[in-house]
Amino acid sequence: METTSLDVDIPAPGGTADAFAAHPAEDGQYPGVLMYMDVIGLRPVIRDLARELASHGYYVLAPNVFYRHGRAPLFPLPDMTEPEGREAFIGKVMPVMAEHTPDKSVPDSGAYLEFLARQERVSPGKVGVTGYCMGAALALRTASAHPGRVAAAAGFHGARLATDAPDSPHLDVGGITAELHFGHAENDAAMPPEDIARLNDALDAAGVAYTSEVYPGPHGFTMSDTAAYSPPALERHWERLLPLLHRNLPDDG
Repeated sequence: METTSLDVDIPAPGGTADAFAAHPAEDGQYPGVLMYMDVIGLRPVIRDLARELASHGYYVLAPNVFYRHGRAPLFPLPDMTEPEGREAFIGKVMPVMAEHTPDKSVPDSGAYLEFLARQERVSPGKVGVTGYCMGAALALRTASAHPGRVAAAAGFHGARLATDAPDSPHLDVGGITAELHFGHAENDAAMPPEDIARLNDALDAAGVAYTSEVYPGPHGFTMSDTAAYSPPALERHWERLLPLLHRNLPDDG
């Protein structure tokens, strides 16, 4: 399905959030999907993922969640396949991520959902959410904060979803009504097996419908501009995400 894409600005609690949107070119309304970026930021590979998802019959919104610090890209993007450039870049962006605490991200999620609800090309009803790396935590928090609006949520190579922190995402899953899927990375220091088990235990205790798998790839396996990229893992990501959305969202096309 051919798509149309555009850059948009979203009124948000901390100012104006720049974002990328993609939807089918054919006239009509399509279910909304909120796509949360990884820590590297809103960039061509995120836009490509949004376009690909849109080609399956969705209106996809990918915001720059770091908008309080400037429009994307916040920093020049190095060759992320080279360790030296990647380490230097991550060193710059990690303090920005550290400031994106739940007291900011949860209100922001409401602004993103409001934007989707106002679009003529978005069909009425609940939406889906997907996120990568830190975006997986944002997807989980969005499903928790907006159970009446989110029907499906997914997280891929998620980071720190179940930790000892008092605001760990797994501690606030009791109100989730969405169906969830988590595609964890192999040997991921940001989401080791004991944290996966802790997350699963919390979801089980809350009665949340979910699936959880360890994918054949390292942290960042969906991102084709990094050394972590794994085509088989990216393909499994689509094999899990598309049916999840199809089961839970309004008819898509």
